[in-house]
Order: sequence, then C-alpha cells, then structure tokens
Amino acid sequence: MQQGLDDDLYNQVGTYYNNDAFTPREKLAIEYAEQFAIDPSQVNDEFIGRMSEHFSDTEIMELTVTNAFCLGFGRALTALDVARDFDVNWSPEPTTP
Repeated sequence: MQQGLDDDLYNQVGTYYNNDAFTPREKLAIEYAEQFAIDPSQVNDEFIGRMSEHFSDTEIMELTVTNAFCLGFGRALTALDVARDFDVNWSPEPTTP
C-alpha cells in the first residue's frame, strides 16, 4: 500500500485550502505546519480546538514535534549555508481561511 503524497499531490500543497485532493485532516495538518513556521501566534486555543476535532492528543504532539524538527533542521542548514538542490516555495504571508 502506498503511503504519503505522490509527486503530483506534493506539488499541489500550496493550493491545499481549496483543493479537494486533500482530506480535511491533511488540510488541517498542512495549515498547522504553515502557521507553526510562519506565524506561530495563530496556533491558539481555537486552532488547537479545531485540531482536536480531527486528531488525537498524541497525533497533535507528533505533528508538533515533526514541525519543530523540520523547521529547526531547515534553519540549521540555512545557518550553516548548506546548499539546496531544489526550489523552495516560501509564502511569507499565509492565506487565512
């Protein structure tokens, strides 16, 4: 069984909010990662309440740790000036749903 995103779906992550190819859980996980990286002040009680409707406490913790690891690792690579072999599409201001 295939798990995760295939290349086509991965390339659509930037359009997740209005893209029916993503499940509600996937959309919320992507929104969480985006807010965590760009504006963590938006990860408030209301947002965690929405997360709790789709994820268990354990899953929220796993998403949080994964977000922290990926963000921290990316910043470490930037600080060390490690070259990237791929394009990164940064969105400085997330679209608020």
